[in-house]
Amino acid sequence: MVTEITDANFNDETNSGVVLTDFWATWCGPCRMQSPVIDDLASERDDVKFTKMDIDQNPETPKEFGIQAIPTLLIKKDGEIKERIVGFHPKEQLAEILDKYTK
Repeated sequence: MVTEITDANFNDETNSGVVLTDFWATWCGPCRMQSPVIDDLASERDDVKFTKMDIDQNPETPKEFGIQAIPTLLIKKDGEIKERIVGFHPKEQLAEILDKYTK
């Protein structure tokens, strides 16, 4: 399951465990390609929390983290940013990146 998050609850939702946050927008073609990949990973993995944030509806958090291109995926572990991934990435590549923080 992928949890929709907002500026108001970003910190609460992403401060424990391994969390992947997808910063996206409805008008973004690569975001629409990335979304089903994230949905697949979320349905297969219970060792990672998957969240997504619409940057048009929630401008403060992307600004705070300097998000300038989308999709941007932030991977946090226990509240600390471990990795920033920009652009579309296939499922296998994302799974490999996530494995670094869950194994």
